[in-house]
Amino acid sequence: MTSRMPAAARLSDVVANELETRILEGSLKPGDRLPAERELAVAMGVSRPSLRGALQALVAKGLLVTRHGGGTFVTDFMEAPFVDPWQQMLKGHPNIHGDMLEFRHMLEGQAAQLAAERATDEDIERIRVCYEALESAFENDDMETCISTDVAFHQAIAEASHNVLIGHLSASLHKVVQGHVQSNLEYLNARPELWQQLKVQHRAIWDAVRERRTDTAARAACHHIEFVQQTMVETLKNEERRNRASRRLMA
Repeated sequence: MTSRMPAAARLSDVVANELETRILEGSLKPGDRLPAERELAVAMGVSRPSLRGALQALVAKGLLVTRHGGGTFVTDFMEAPFVDPWQQMLKGHPNIHGDMLEFRHMLEGQAAQLAAERATDEDIERIRVCYEALESAFENDDMETCISTDVAFHQAIAEASHNVLIGHLSASLHKVVQGHVQSNLEYLNARPELWQQLKVQHRAIWDAVRERRTDTAARAACHHIEFVQQTMVETLKNEERRNRASRRLMA
């Protein structure tokens, strides 16, 4: 006689799979707090025991963490194994910055092309909001907001590609190169003609994606990364000059 699993156990597997899918596709991001158990159970149409079983399964997988009295949060389990070692490598081996940018060139060009082809109306609206926030930050010379909105804009495009690997790799890469993005934007901000070019490039990517021009979107994204590559080299040279001057002053 074949034994049958209790309905509650099967339902908890279904719920766990649904939440895992949301994490995989980026609907739930690292650091996001899940709604309260009662609220989430109602939203998903399941009992609290079934939901509790699903949450426990995802905690065991490392995708969620429960903080006593603080709620349940999405972990960075999908990103940390990539981000942590590469951040250390970039610090110790500056020569691989170029390799990282080559990879971004390939990844972001493909992401923009797929986003132009696959983005839903909701995706386009989200990209628009990110683009307008980026434009506002650029106009106000708000460097901290420029950095965060720049990342958000490119990540929105990556997620609009509807390729989960592109979405997660893009998020991981932005964390790996966060410090270099900041120094590069500061370098460009001090040079109005280059700062203006950066604004034009973002506009070109946005226009191509929303107008569904796939090849143009890919070229615009690749051109943007090529520009970043060139200016990153100048940024690193500029930092080395400052360091050299500082060492001479100390001597």
